[in-house]
Amino acid sequence: MTRYDHSLPPSYFDERYAIDPDPWQFETSAYERAKYAATLDALPRARYATALEVGCSIGVLTEALAGRCDALASLDLAERALARARDRCRNLSHVRFELAQVPGQWPDGTFDLILLSEVVYYLDADDVARLVDRVRGCLRPGGDVVLVHWTGETHYPLTGDEAAELFIAGAGDFLRVHDQIRSDKYRLDVLVDRERLS
Repeated sequence: MTRYDHSLPPSYFDERYAIDPDPWQFETSAYERAKYAATLDALPRARYATALEVGCSIGVLTEALAGRCDALASLDLAERALARARDRCRNLSHVRFELAQVPGQWPDGTFDLILLSEVVYYLDADDVARLVDRVRGCLRPGGDVVLVHWTGETHYPLTGDEAAELFIAGAGDFLRVHDQIRSDKYRLDVLVDRERLS
């Protein structure tokens, strides 16, 4: 399988949502349900004041995550996906959505949780380094960062393992690994502020 050698553009995702409103079966997949439950279970805190979800897609995980946050900002680079996410979360006034292509575009504010679920491997290595800088600049003291990635073969710029390891290495000056969970299909890495006591 030939892999992309650069970060995937918005058109890659626009084309998929144009063909199928749920191209990764977020609404129906047992894999996704189990992974979302594991993601929420892995969060170090019961509740967060402000959270950022990068790559929210159609908002299935967003809706579940919203119950753990006082305020949640969710980003995606595909307008079709965001339209469905907004509709799904229309009764959740503390959730806001933004069209943004990270790391070049980034929301205002600071956050005590940043969730990067199934997103970092769409970036090339240079953009992962820029993403780390974005996270460094807006993570509140004591904050948490959670990475989740499928570990199967892809045509993305990075594998799930490469994406996670690149991010973890780049963020090593301000984050440390708190927990790592690996299933037969995905890995989940929980990173916490280096200054936080265990």
